[in-house]
Amino acid sequence: MEQFVDVVLPIPLERLFTYRLPGDLAANLKQGMRVAVPFGKSKIYTALVFRVHQEPPTAYDPKEIHEVIDEVPLVNNIQMEHWQWIATYYMCTLGEVFRTAVPGAFLLESETLVLKGEEKEWEDEEVSDQEFLVLEALEHQTSLKIGDVCDILERKTVLPLLHRMYEKGWIQLRETLHSQYKPKYIRSVTLHPKYESEKDLNDLLDELNRAPKQREVILTLFQHQATERIPIEIIELQKKSRVSAGVIRGLLDKDILQEKKIRTDRITYEGDEGVLTQPELSDFQQKCLGEIRDSFRELDVTLLQGVTSSGKTEVYMKLMETFLSQGKQVLYLLPEIALTTQLISRLQACFGSRVSVFHSRFSLNERVEVWNNVRRNEEKAQVVIGARSSLFLPFENLGLVIVDEEHENSFKQFDPAPRYHARDAAIVLATLHGAKVLLGSATPSLESYYNVRTGKYGHTVMNYRYGGVQMPAVELVDIRDASRRKRMKGHFSEKLIAGIQETLSLREQVILFQNRRGYAPIVECMTCGHAPQCPNCDVSLTYHQSRNELRCHYCGYHEKMMVQCMACGNATLDTKGFGTEQIEKELKELFPEARTGRMDLDTTRGKFAYEKIISGFASGQFDILVGTQMVTKGLDFRHVNLVGIMNADALLNFPDFRAHERSYQLLTQVAGRAGRTEKQGTVLIQTYNPQNPVLRQVVSGDYIGMYEEQLSQRSEYRYPPVNRIIRISFKHKGYSTLNEAAAWFGKALRNAFGEQVLGPEFPPVARIRNQFIKQVLVKIPRDRSLAQTKNSIKRIENSFNAISQYRSVRVIYDVDYF
Repeated sequence: MEQFVDVVLPIPLERLFTYRLPGDLAANLKQGMRVAVPFGKSKIYTALVFRVHQEPPTAYDPKEIHEVIDEVPLVNNIQMEHWQWIATYYMCTLGEVFRTAVPGAFLLESETLVLKGEEKEWEDEEVSDQEFLVLEALEHQTSLKIGDVCDILERKTVLPLLHRMYEKGWIQLRETLHSQYKPKYIRSVTLHPKYESEKDLNDLLDELNRAPKQREVILTLFQHQATERIPIEIIELQKKSRVSAGVIRGLLDKDILQEKKIRTDRITYEGDEGVLTQPELSDFQQKCLGEIRDSFRELDVTLLQGVTSSGKTEVYMKLMETFLSQGKQVLYLLPEIALTTQLISRLQACFGSRVSVFHSRFSLNERVEVWNNVRRNEEKAQVVIGARSSLFLPFENLGLVIVDEEHENSFKQFDPAPRYHARDAAIVLATLHGAKVLLGSATPSLESYYNVRTGKYGHTVMNYRYGGVQMPAVELVDIRDASRRKRMKGHFSEKLIAGIQETLSLREQVILFQNRRGYAPIVECMTCGHAPQCPNCDVSLTYHQSRNELRCHYCGYHEKMMVQCMACGNATLDTKGFGTEQIEKELKELFPEARTGRMDLDTTRGKFAYEKIISGFASGQFDILVGTQMVTKGLDFRHVNLVGIMNADALLNFPDFRAHERSYQLLTQVAGRAGRTEKQGTVLIQTYNPQNPVLRQVVSGDYIGMYEEQLSQRSEYRYPPVNRIIRISFKHKGYSTLNEAAAWFGKALRNAFGEQVLGPEFPPVARIRNQFIKQVLVKIPRDRSLAQTKNSIKRIENSFNAISQYRSVRVIYDVDYF
């Protein structure tokens, strides 16, 4: 009987596709293996086996699979179940989850090969010069890649030419798979086997008496082989022998040495396993650890609420040690790649080579190797630390998931789909594995604390800083009054300048927080009021002085900073607002002796950029660090005594129902970077409204007050955590088409859900990348079925797509949007 296989394609299609299996492949094919399948006219995709069966599809004639790529499953059954939950809950397709979850190198891409035509002959007079060059090249090579043809013809666009040649029968076009992953090999050398005996070796050394450098290489190699059982790398041998590469090349040419290429893992641990240290817990940390363990006996999720610098990481490490001793794997999730830089060394000091790191700044090859190490449950992948994407790794025996700084909105994926929240997805993953979850934060999200209050999560509190260090003294600085009295220097109040001077005189460090990068968000003409706008988005262009250019932070459009106004021609351009670049410039004018660093998206683009800035500041290379919210998230700097927040009002006045909660969290977190050793730190918050209740709560550290106030407001207006929310966005390049489509969809939603629907409305930025945007919010009460609500919305979308003029409008779902 014929066998068929349902596969998941890495494209946004709602359904699985069925293919025919040739011969006896079905016996060896398992769920989670990769197969290459033809899709469309000529494209070949890497697909994932979902189910093998004997039921042919009724709607179409199934094609045969191209080839089987894997011998063992790349994705395990728990992963597949987890992916299905993500696709269902976050209203996306399984293919979108597949594409996001696996490293790109596993998605083998099809490549077009140009081959010589077998039948039709060509005559010189009917061939153009460019066609002749291609055909001539195929006389000497069996096949050409598209890139090869571009090089031969010295032009970028060659597909129309190749298509014409294909129609004439002169060439064939064939799709073939190629892998992006390249294993790493090291070049090593060994002594030729003919010199293994002591006599032959002595004869060789006597022969090399006239070549002392070559003799030194042989002696060094012999010494290495006597002490080490592994081959020596050519570069290492060159260094130890203190010779040039030419000397070793000469020995290889004489067949005295033999070169070998040895495949090696890119993920290696350089430290000494013999000097691992375990953290020593204080009495209150031990008490907290005991409460977590007691909580885990009854509940699967526990919230650890510990003030900044209370020593939560040491508690995590002790808990990890317990699960590792049981043979379990541990996943440690962090919101920012920057945090992994400091934490890796601390975890490696405790767990040595058992620690692996996984995040988007790693190369494709490195991510593939971490994936394979986790899948094989190898010793070097027992502890995985990484950003949100690491929860997709193929864990075989997961025992504990730690979500540090669980309140951070960086855990939410915004684009592309799946728009998942890593904290919530990690809890579901842990449930599938029967594992425990520890959420950690000094300022928990309202959702997590609500779950504590309703008995869904366990809870433990650490109210004291490690070592009895005092919490920083937080002070509000009224810059409205200072501006009126003209007592500001740039964007610095007298109080902040005096604090910086005092801190620098004591040889201590300063962090300044401004949550906007660039020099100034707006450039305005003082004559006519014109401000340059992005041609693709409804935002003004941000001025970056270091590059002397205006840049859009949404689509990346940039242009050179103009000298004269483009509207009226006057040279009266001025900047409004300020970003990290402008703060850095003002600091150099106010404190010319101070060494200043900057940490924002512009300065952290390279793979090791985070590490350079963080380690540089920690080692005292900078006196002052200016940064965006990157500097707020769990970083531990021992010599920071002053933290300055340049403008707290920009956070508070953001048009979002979570603005006050996020402001409290962000300000409290950045304040926690101060005074983490013996001396009490100082935090100065510059504001135009010092009477704001949220700022007062930050000063007093009143989390409960903030929680109860925000929960009361959210209950009144039916926002999370009291209700759930689905945001539906509509995108289209046509303004009128978008308005009509959004109005139709919004009316249909109101017919189904009544007053629970808000919108459609334009967001604050109503056009991005030449696409207009409208949004609808659907509020779902806790007593209403979320699954039924989603099904109702999907039925409305199906009717929406049946209307031809609306079919081109893109509909985007964001469940539990942040």
